Amino acid sequence: MAMEVTQILLNAQSIDGSVRKHAEDNLKQFQEQNLPGFFLSLAGELANEEKPAESRKLAGLILKNALDAKEQHRKYELVQRWLALDAAVKAQIKNCLIKTLSSPSHDARSTASQVIAKLAGIELPQKEWPELIGTLLTNIQQLPAHTKQATLETLGYICEEVSPEAVEQNHVNQILTAVVQGMNSSEANNDVRLAATRALYNALGFAQANFSNDMERDYIMRVVCEATLSPEVKIRQAAFECLVAISSTYYEKLAPYIHDIFNITAKAVKEDEEPVALQAIEFWSSICDEEIDILEEYGSDFTGDSEVPCFYFIKQALPVLIPLLLETLLKQEEDQDQDEGAWNIAMAGGTCLGLVARTVGDDIVPLVMPFIELNITKPDWRQREAATYAFGSILEGPSPEKLVPLVNVALNFMLSALMKDPSNHVKDTTAWTLGRMFEFLHGSMLETPIITPANCQQIVTVLLQSMKDVPNVAEKACGALYFLAQGYEDMGPSPSPLTPFFQDILQALYAVTRREDAGESRLRTAAYETLNEVVRCSTDDTSPMVMQLVPHIMMELHQTLEAQKLSTDEREKQNELQGLLCGCLQVIIQKLGSSEATKYVFLQYADQMMGLFLRVFSCRSATAHEEAMLAIGALAYATGSGFEKYMSEFYRYLEMGLQNFEDYQVCAITVGVVGDLCRALEDKILPYCDGIMTQLLKDLSSNQLHRSVKPPIFSCFGDIALAIGENFEKYLIYAMPMLQSAAELSAHTSGADDDMTEYTNSLRNGILEAYSGIFQGFKGSPKTQLLMPYAPHILQFLDSLYMEKEMDDVVTKTAIGVLGDLADTLGSNAGPLIQQSISSKDFLNECLSSDDHMIKESAEWAKLAISRAISI
Repeated sequence: MAMEVTQILLNAQSIDGSVRKHAEDNLKQFQEQNLPGFFLSLAGELANEEKPAESRKLAGLILKNALDAKEQHRKYELVQRWLALDAAVKAQIKNCLIKTLSSPSHDARSTASQVIAKLAGIELPQKEWPELIGTLLTNIQQLPAHTKQATLETLGYICEEVSPEAVEQNHVNQILTAVVQGMNSSEANNDVRLAATRALYNALGFAQANFSNDMERDYIMRVVCEATLSPEVKIRQAAFECLVAISSTYYEKLAPYIHDIFNITAKAVKEDEEPVALQAIEFWSSICDEEIDILEEYGSDFTGDSEVPCFYFIKQALPVLIPLLLETLLKQEEDQDQDEGAWNIAMAGGTCLGLVARTVGDDIVPLVMPFIELNITKPDWRQREAATYAFGSILEGPSPEKLVPLVNVALNFMLSALMKDPSNHVKDTTAWTLGRMFEFLHGSMLETPIITPANCQQIVTVLLQSMKDVPNVAEKACGALYFLAQGYEDMGPSPSPLTPFFQDILQALYAVTRREDAGESRLRTAAYETLNEVVRCSTDDTSPMVMQLVPHIMMELHQTLEAQKLSTDEREKQNELQGLLCGCLQVIIQKLGSSEATKYVFLQYADQMMGLFLRVFSCRSATAHEEAMLAIGALAYATGSGFEKYMSEFYRYLEMGLQNFEDYQVCAITVGVVGDLCRALEDKILPYCDGIMTQLLKDLSSNQLHRSVKPPIFSCFGDIALAIGENFEKYLIYAMPMLQSAAELSAHTSGADDDMTEYTNSLRNGILEAYSGIFQGFKGSPKTQLLMPYAPHILQFLDSLYMEKEMDDVVTKTAIGVLGDLADTLGSNAGPLIQQSISSKDFLNECLSSDDHMIKESAEWAKLAISRAISI
């Protein structure tokens, strides 16, 4: 097979489909029949200098993909498969890979680097391959520059793959020494210097101890700053990327260097090539992000013991930073508005300016206004657009007191520019700026409204007119209308100031969705999003007009389902449109179904709608499925027990959704819809519960389903128990052990990273909601004693949560609620158990004195239930 493997690898890249397929089948067969031989052949191919570059590269890529996968369960299987291989085979493969780092072929070296890093990610945490780092560091001392370059690249990839705990500190020190030496200006070879600079970027997370040492930190910072001045553009870019990473990872260590960094970044922004200048701007955006986070967390009243002090770097740099950023706004590109993925110096500068405004608030306004006043009426479109962009960028951060007078002056000017400016660039940015005005300075909370009866009609007229403009301008006008409608959301039942124009607004938005060019600049999506928001924020007096929209949207959805023989591209657009139409109907259902006045008239459409939604499930589109499922959930909520007539037909789609592990968002939404059905149907859902519970339990047991779906499944147990009451009895023996083991797991995950903490809290909340629903479902039933065996464990779980002190407010409220539910349902039987619990009393008292009124309310109810249980 070794002789043939080269040819098979070449055939696997053939343009002839049948040759390619045959080769892929051969590779698959080889892998299944003899895995060690397969791996050795691939590693041997990659290391063999006499083989073609194409077969070597593919051999390495197949080897890399055989060690890693995106899905956690698959990744785990591949890791276990590698670890189970014979030690001699593994050693041979590793030797081939290390040898390949010295290959003259760049592709072979680079591929070997990636495979070594994947293996390091598997083996170093297992304390295997201890000699790897030493071997690589020896390689760096060897002469050929290409070996040095490949080894540094490998070290960088390893730092990306492996967590810092898996590498000993003396190895970390040696890696950093080698990397920083490779970056040094004394290094003559640019490829080596570039690989070293990129490796440092990945190694920064390992350098905590080194950044705490003044001398080592000074040395690293000096070398990074020198690299920003390299004659080679890629090295300069990589060095600035390191500075950006340092700014977020080691913000609190930056003070001694910030002055020099400002000078370096300012020079790059003004003079360097775009990829470098963009990273130089990104450094300041990153500093803003850090300071915004610190100020939000601690407020502006710092004490010496704040975990991370704020150094106010942005505030100090304002007088020089603002002119620098304003200058970038004039470097627009001609076609940037048409290209959705566009990113250039002007856009980066405006984004940074917006972050600076959020960081320093009012202080930015006097520094930016002269630039706006100077340029807003200039003949050159670039100056007008830059001035408009600067104004839009500073509307979030400063106080309304500072901004409202300026906006009142600017509003008329902006409306006029949106209609009359000859430049599409200026009109695009003007519409965006109006949207920002309405987003941040319009709403019932503000004392001085910027939108009044006097100017409301003009604003609506201009926006509706702009929605007929070119797609990019029309899309921004839709966005402005979105925030205009949203600002009236809290008006209550009184007629909205938009009521007189409501019909025109709906018609204009509907017309936009049907434009020939609505596929450009996200225009159709923006129009539907705005239509949804206008409907959502509307008042009862405009309900008849919303009702008139229903048959039109249904007809559109019907037409998408009838379309035959579409190309792949057309089918994709059709699926997107189906998703938008289902989303629009969902909002309308929620709006009209929530008011008694409109509900009964509206429900005449329910049968037709349900028929359309069910047909959407036969189309292959996860997005359309999600939206149809959400719309059905809303319909179930609106129709209540009347939804029962659809269940026999809908149930199979519900089951399909619960089985959809691949598009896990569809699965998660379907779980949510089961909750909606429980609330709508109550005990009428009973005939379907065996199937639903079986599928939910399967989902929980599967290691293929994304973890984010598991907390809602637990909550769903609670919904089902609430709906069917004591009939939940037969599921207790399956559900309770599941809840118990998940509770134990979630009680021992403290000290993890933020993502893990967030997930753990959502898992705990799901478990607690399940317990709560089960207790409430059994309340007053003669079968409550069935829950007694589980009560001690539940109280233990509450104790462990309280002792760990890592609950967020949501979990705290649910947890104290469960304590009350337990006492309320089990009555005097629970009394002694609660009295024995180590923390119930302290937990209750803490919640009673909470600042959060929701927690306090739950605690007062729990106190009442507990006192009844104890005094009986």
